[in-house]
Amino acid sequence: MKQMLAKLGVAVAVAVTALSGTADFAAAQGVDIYVGPGRHRPPPPDYDRPPPRFDRRGCDPRQAIDVAHSYGLRRARVVDVTPRRVIVDGFGRRGPDTMMFANVRGCPMLGR
Repeated sequence: MKQMLAKLGVAVAVAVTALSGTADFAAAQGVDIYVGPGRHRPPPPDYDRPPPRFDRRGCDPRQAIDVAHSYGLRRARVVDVTPRRVIVDGFGRRGPDTMMFANVRGCPMLGR
């Protein structure tokens, strides 16, 4: 008799834990009923407009010149702009120098 009650207690414990695990999912699905004003919010003003387009997605030549100045290149000027890189010429400590930047946002330096 004691064994049967023990097995029944274990079965009840397992059933209760199984039901408590599924109750969380069932509680997530609720029905909300609102009466009165103040619940409906209109969409934001630009809701139906397409997102803004950016004309320059690559490295801006002026930004490449600024980065070259910060690396110590004097009298920097943009020599060539290709789809992959921006080439800047100028004068470093030892004379004429060339820097290459990737033609992506932020102008990371490729080489000197």
